Amino acid sequence: MTAESEHQDAYREDFLGPGYDVRTLPLRPDDEGQVVATLVRSAVPGGSRRAVLYVHGFVDYFFQTNLAEAWREAGFDFYALDLRKYGRSIGEHQTPNYVTSLEDYDEELDEAARIIREDEGHEVLVVMGHSTGGLITSLWAHRRRGLGIVDALVLNSPWFDLNASLFQRTVGTVAVHRIGTLKPRTVVGKLGTSYGRYLHRETGGDWDYNLAWKPHGGFPVVAGWLRTVRAGHALLNRGLAIDCPVFVACSDATSNPVREPERISSTDVVLNVDHIAGRAPRLGRHVTLVRIEGGIHDLALSPEPARSRFFDELARWRAAYVPEVRATS
Repeated sequence: MTAESEHQDAYREDFLGPGYDVRTLPLRPDDEGQVVATLVRSAVPGGSRRAVLYVHGFVDYFFQTNLAEAWREAGFDFYALDLRKYGRSIGEHQTPNYVTSLEDYDEELDEAARIIREDEGHEVLVVMGHSTGGLITSLWAHRRRGLGIVDALVLNSPWFDLNASLFQRTVGTVAVHRIGTLKPRTVVGKLGTSYGRYLHRETGGDWDYNLAWKPHGGFPVVAGWLRTVRAGHALLNRGLAIDCPVFVACSDATSNPVREPERISSTDVVLNVDHIAGRAPRLGRHVTLVRIEGGIHDLALSPEPARSRFFDELARWRAAYVPEVRATS
């Protein structure tokens, strides 16, 4: 190992401040050059033998310290992964958030799980994914079934299908596949700004985060990336065989922020929650689905009382299904 990689692998204090440490995970380079992921750690006093690994969504990164605090209060060491080309891991030479296969993320997920289990001695690992991170972690948990890596999977508004018409989800997907194969960086869409503006403190919201990493209008949606996501949707739609307990939570309603701006604070304006509820049973044999009244897309950022409802339901499920550590002799 070189001196440079040793430095990259060492924990240092994160910009979130005391109690949050961060380390760089060097990955194999791709056609854009050097690639890294970033692992954030926040441990309970004295440490724990149970841990959670959080994976963010599209146009996102880890900043939700209230989520980390909830897991620490439950006795878990908290870890979060900024995936390649997201947040702390974006390089100036890279297309933000871009990959051509969701399996590319296996490299950083495998390494993070190895660090948490082998290097840092945790016996129980819960993996938690939000939105696109929910799709990524579901497919990874399916591919890693039978290996004893993931003890439980928590999905916060996972992205299981396009929030679009049947025509766009069928004929449109065929077109995206063709364009994504021939001209993968062709821009085929963009995100609206309503959700981001609702969340961020500078525009009247409750949350502060880096707008360079999570801009209100997102990053351009390019054909190669959307083709990759739709391939993941197709795999999930055919059915997975995740072999650990799965907790799926989403809002009880979807709305359009342009047509119904007054509902942005109490509904999911990003995904169709009926798609989430309908696809959830296809994850595996042991799936719990909870609909959170008044929840928004990121349930951990919902206004009260929906946020507490989400954490209360998660705590109830965790007590029932997440294993305790083995007793020492």
